Amino acid sequence: MCAAMTNVASASAEPPPVSPQAQAAGLVDVRSVVPDARIDLRYATADNFVGVQLYPADARCLVHESMADGLATAANQLRAQGKQLVFWDCYRPHEVQVRMFQEVPNPNWVARPSDYARSHEAGRSVDVTVADGHYGWLLDMGTGFDDFTPKSLAYATDGVTAEQQANRALLRTAMEAGGLTVYPGEWWHFDGPGAKDPRPILDVPVN
Repeated sequence: MCAAMTNVASASAEPPPVSPQAQAAGLVDVRSVVPDARIDLRYATADNFVGVQLYPADARCLVHESMADGLATAANQLRAQGKQLVFWDCYRPHEVQVRMFQEVPNPNWVARPSDYARSHEAGRSVDVTVADGHYGWLLDMGTGFDDFTPKSLAYATDGVTAEQQANRALLRTAMEAGGLTVYPGEWWHFDGPGAKDPRPILDVPVN
């Protein structure tokens, strides 16, 4: 994995207000919770498994307010160790989920779209990794984002070095301290409270 991150938004003291639709849905900009968050939304670029840009270039990392305290706790724990949270994906519009499943119709890797919003579609899951807080390079986790191989399993050992396993454990420990649960199939995916509960599909712009 390349250590350099492109299209990473710099931390700001206070992000601009979210859209009225996002506010009504209880979504907040993650930078209002984790001011030093590294934002590298892969679906706002063509650097993703679909190979095309799925979000507008000015997309924001929006999460449901129920994740706020947990993400702040996780970021604080990592920060104390000289590390930073990097966000690859947050709230995901339903139509994007549909497009992803068309590309990879395997529910082990891409959630099957339904008549309800869960996980990313409800703003209650995030895809994250960890960067060195001083130099900015990504910790070696053994795979990149959306790798779709057995090495992406959260607790994989085959083909994953001891250092890579330790780095994944570092991330899991911090996120679990915030009450966030790793999805066993993807080391980078974490669910917040009620992520699996079915909810009405949101119609919220991602920017």
